Amino acid sequence: MRKPLLSFLFLFVFQLHAQDESGLLTLDRIFASREFYPQSFGQSRWLDDGSSYTTLEKSVAPQGGRDIVQYDSRTGKRSVLVSAEKLVPAGNTQPLEIDDYQWSTDKTQLLIFTNTKRVWRYNTRGDYWVLDLKSGSLKQLGKELAESSLMFAKFSPDGKKAAYVSKHDLYVENLSDGMLTRLTSDGSETMINGTFDWVYEEELDCRDGFRWSPDSKRIAYWKLDASGIRNFYMINNTDSVYSRLIPVQYPKVGEWNSVTRVGVISAEGGATTFLKLEGDPRDNYPARMEWAESSDELAIQYLNRAQNQNQIILANATTGDIKVIETEKDEAYLDAVDDWQWLDNGKKLLWISERDGWRNVYSVSRDGKEVKRLTPFNFDVISLLRVDVKNGWLYYIASPKDPIRRYLYRSKLNGTGKEERLTPMDLQGWNDYDVSPDGKWAIHTYSTTEKPPTVSFVELPKHKNLRTLVENSGLEKKFAVLKKKPTEFFKVDIGGGLLIDGMMLKPPDFDPAKKYPVIFHVYGEPASHLVRDSWRVSNKMWHLMLAQQGYIVILIDNRGTPLPRGRDFRKAIYKKIGVINSGDQAAANRVIRTWSFVDSTRIGVWGWSGGGAMTLNCMFRYPELYQTGVAVASVTDQRNYDNIYTERYMGLLRDGDEHYVESSPITYAKNLRGNLLIIHGTGDDNVHYANQDMLINELIKQNKKFSMMAYPNRTHGIYEGKGTTLHLYGLMTDYWLKNLPPGGR
Repeated sequence: MRKPLLSFLFLFVFQLHAQDESGLLTLDRIFASREFYPQSFGQSRWLDDGSSYTTLEKSVAPQGGRDIVQYDSRTGKRSVLVSAEKLVPAGNTQPLEIDDYQWSTDKTQLLIFTNTKRVWRYNTRGDYWVLDLKSGSLKQLGKELAESSLMFAKFSPDGKKAAYVSKHDLYVENLSDGMLTRLTSDGSETMINGTFDWVYEEELDCRDGFRWSPDSKRIAYWKLDASGIRNFYMINNTDSVYSRLIPVQYPKVGEWNSVTRVGVISAEGGATTFLKLEGDPRDNYPARMEWAESSDELAIQYLNRAQNQNQIILANATTGDIKVIETEKDEAYLDAVDDWQWLDNGKKLLWISERDGWRNVYSVSRDGKEVKRLTPFNFDVISLLRVDVKNGWLYYIASPKDPIRRYLYRSKLNGTGKEERLTPMDLQGWNDYDVSPDGKWAIHTYSTTEKPPTVSFVELPKHKNLRTLVENSGLEKKFAVLKKKPTEFFKVDIGGGLLIDGMMLKPPDFDPAKKYPVIFHVYGEPASHLVRDSWRVSNKMWHLMLAQQGYIVILIDNRGTPLPRGRDFRKAIYKKIGVINSGDQAAANRVIRTWSFVDSTRIGVWGWSGGGAMTLNCMFRYPELYQTGVAVASVTDQRNYDNIYTERYMGLLRDGDEHYVESSPITYAKNLRGNLLIIHGTGDDNVHYANQDMLINELIKQNKKFSMMAYPNRTHGIYEGKGTTLHLYGLMTDYWLKNLPPGGR
């Protein structure tokens, strides 16, 4: 006799939390014990040309801490370069906790970053200490400044000074006597020197905002006046009996940005010379800046507001005069280029461009008269890892025929010859590399969906494995005994000859004669993609747990995701976020729902952030295809999000808002038919909680029933506070069990 539904659900929920034997996953095993998180190999630094490297290892000293250990690249010989005992400040008994470290140019001094605090997403402020390896002296930088207030400290190239930011002002400190020079004095909440405001950090990946000149005499830095940015207010209702407003400088679509300038100042102090960049400084983005292989000139990447033009500018550091040497344009949008560097003693600039339809490496002469493609191949260079100038090689990650995997390639720096794959053919999966400066060695990390990461030290170009650095064999054995089926990768034809990539987890007791419910996990925007043959923990293990409960879990990467499938695939989404991506997902759904083992009456969708917006678009635009949805931290109206990200992919609001309206999930909320759970953190400084309130109002207006959950003061990741992650995934799991019954029928 069939069990009553309540008893059925109770049994499943009990198993989700209590069962930890017989190869079954539980929420506690995934999110509380963290037993499926792999061991990593952390914070390695190449020394000299790559003949050796350093890393952090647990110290055997009684006081604990971590040693900085040196390994010879060829022999693997180990020596303790800096013991934890040397990192005990005077008057203390415990060594400094090393969050990060860097060497001076001559390797005689070590800079330790410790006692760190979070700024927006990352821990970028804290305390810095300098260890002199010859004398053993350990000194704290900026001792008279506020605790954990220093940001981005770095040695001058000559090793005599260090510069850093504290409370939005720039400082230089002599390492010999501790004399402190304050370079700027107007730093405040709205006047920002040497670092950035929220939107530059979030969307242009700008955090460290100053650079030493090669001769150690000057510092170039960004200066932002954020006084014209409107505050968005979040409300803290839980830390006091009275609520507290939390202002965030947040430029939404169509709003002005900070007045942003780049200046040069003497390391001894004095007046700043600002570069004479053209156009309204609130309406253009100096997105990248470096010294141009010279102490006299700077190189700037200067994006216009629409982000469809990027100028490479050389600027005179003394006068501020500028010269445009190259202008990159695209009918859709452009990204700032991180893989740029000077060659031939500054005569040529290495540059990345999609001008031929693929992401390729180019060289641009210093006068801008010659542009040459150095990777003349019809595939995308995903990331440039190393330029071996001495031997004439480019090392990069690519995957010409397999967009869901990653491999190491090299080709001639002069642009001749063919590409050469260095990753062995049997290492099919996800391969990451840290290549030595001389191109002879690499720290190689390899994983697949079925195999946790292994880290090896390899000799190039033959990719000879010299030694294993991290094995994760225990995790691999633990994963092997779980009840599961291997992840299946597939392609689905969504029409017009377009095949898009997918991956699928089936229940371990899958019976092809039965029909199963499907949960689609979606993202679908230009910031990331989901279908990859790599080890990813949180969603991977939760999806596997759902498969054990009787669901098929499917991930699809639509057009507009950053797959190495060429410019046109990636940029098809321009001005059509919410339209193209949800349309491709729906087209894949229509194919998949016809598969013999899929129950077309039990299909769900879930996603986070852009994936939350995608979930809403799927539920609202294609209500006949999706019965249940879970949307987390969603942008519900495109006009609610920040200007740099949204305008890059959607165009300028000043040119009309029709496509913004068409792209927004809230426009189609009236079409909701199925079960919908919306989840948001009220302290989300990225996708504001107001998105959820606006959607709630519209659903109420349309008399649509839904469920919701607000997590007080949690940010975009919804992880702050004890038990939050466990509660969140438990809530979503229970919702699936209740509204999309599992199991084959």
